[in-house]
Amino acid sequence: MKITKEIVLEALRNVEDPDLKKDIVTLGMVQDIVIDGKNISFSVVLTTPACPLKELIKRNCVNAIANFVDKDAVAHVNMTSNVTSQRSGLELQGIKNFIVVASGKGGVGKSTVAANLACALAMQGARVGVIDADIYGPSMPIMFDCVNEKPQLKKIDDKDIMVPVESYGVKILSMGFFAEINQAVVWRGPIAVRALNQMLSQTIWGELDYMIVDLPPGTGDIHLSLVEAIPVTGAVIVSTPQNVALADAKKAVAMFKLPSINIPILGIVENMAYFTPAELPENKYYIFGREGAKQLAEDLDVPLLGEIPLVQSICESGDVGRPVVLQETTPQAKAFLEMAGNVAQQVAIVNSKPKAVAAEVAEKNN
Repeated sequence: MKITKEIVLEALRNVEDPDLKKDIVTLGMVQDIVIDGKNISFSVVLTTPACPLKELIKRNCVNAIANFVDKDAVAHVNMTSNVTSQRSGLELQGIKNFIVVASGKGGVGKSTVAANLACALAMQGARVGVIDADIYGPSMPIMFDCVNEKPQLKKIDDKDIMVPVESYGVKILSMGFFAEINQAVVWRGPIAVRALNQMLSQTIWGELDYMIVDLPPGTGDIHLSLVEAIPVTGAVIVSTPQNVALADAKKAVAMFKLPSINIPILGIVENMAYFTPAELPENKYYIFGREGAKQLAEDLDVPLLGEIPLVQSICESGDVGRPVVLQETTPQAKAFLEMAGNVAQQVAIVNSKPKAVAAEVAEKNN
């Protein structure tokens, strides 16, 4: 039997994307099929380079060729990606997805999660930017080791356009760049929103798959103004296991579900989930309570995106301007990498839904 493209495509219809619940042929993920005897080459275009199920999909493709085409056929699968967006050509300056990182209260490690999320996505091949919109304590310049840098200005059509600072493959703009290191940034809501709009519309960002927006802690008018100013794909909520933090995280979720906001919740990240001493890396001590965010995620019917350990090196890495996720082989780095994969996964799921359906689901959740 001669192997044809039609036979290969029919075989690959047996491979389902576990998140989108459809086969990869129907989803248009199979491209560039080349057949040379029993050598079959093709590309599978994922919805994100940070797909946590990449190896599973690849393995299922190889098995499908062997089971439904020819047991002696050799499948060469090129796993690539094209990050999806719901905005179909209307992306703001080529930015496909805005992900806001929020918390109901301060001190839960929101900015640490945002910085490591951005680095983790960039490490896996995504084009990533960060906007530090935390007007109360902009910390991205410290975390990305660019405290002494300033955005450059470029003249375009007689207008001064900002060029973001770049560190570890991530493009960054922060409220902190516009104040002295020891100067308090005291801005009212409308001024902060205007500054955010300027960072978006008067900056050369280029093509980005993900823009991470680090919001101020808490819930209030300024948060509503900030999220209304940008077309947000979804929100990541950061909490610690204590009841007081979980109560505030629940308020943050409720804020995003307000009819006037109606932003999908990508999930909850539990930071400081457990303590692991360096000399006992396999031990876990739940000093702030156990699985509080997991229970909250179940109660709210939203995903638990990750459990980040309380490890001294996470704080130290942020202080010296080198996010801990860059230490790829450590348990804490793996926790952040897994979290980033789950965030990218949820973004792809949100983008797979028609806007009307997504709005209906959000309204139902309210």
